[in-house]
Amino acid sequence: MEYPTLNGKLIMPEYGRNIQQMVEHALTIDDREERTRCVKTIINIMGNMFPYLRDVNDFKHKLWDHVAIMSDFKLDIDYPYEIVKAENLYTRPETVPYKNSRIKYQHYGRTLEEMIEKVAEYPDGEEKNELLRLIANQMKKCFLTWNKEVVDDKKIFDDLRELSNGKLDISEEYFKLIESRDVLYNKKNKNKKK
Repeated sequence: MEYPTLNGKLIMPEYGRNIQQMVEHALTIDDREERTRCVKTIINIMGNMFPYLRDVNDFKHKLWDHVAIMSDFKLDIDYPYEIVKAENLYTRPETVPYKNSRIKYQHYGRTLEEMIEKVAEYPDGEEKNELLRLIANQMKKCFLTWNKEVVDDKKIFDDLRELSNGKLDISEEYFKLIESRDVLYNKKNKNKKK
């Protein structure tokens, strides 16, 4: 009996050993037209293996790329599409630039800190006040999510002042934030529904 593990590693295991053997057989065909016809048949078989993907854009193109990969780019046929190049197959994507600055309060996160910086630059007015109210309430929700204890509004406003480098100095009387029990109560109700 022949064990599959002795036949070598599969290049693309999702297609199985039979498809891999068909591609290897296509490499042995001398006539270019016959080889191209054989590969077209292999492509049709591969497409039948995943019929739910037929409506996906570039599905056939991906199949041709997969055949080229399984043949180790040795197939000499007329490809109907521009196939992926061997040197482009394993290139690393460009690194995503991230900010390297420290987050002052982890429970608020970087996005909230950036929002505070932007709102601090707004001119005084109704829009700025509404944004401050929304940010302060979000800060309270974030605090309660991570700390699981009741938080005083003074603490939120002190953190807001610190994160804005003193530009946003708001007193507790100016805004009434949501109650801690309301945030915790809503969180418990959401967990019960699940």
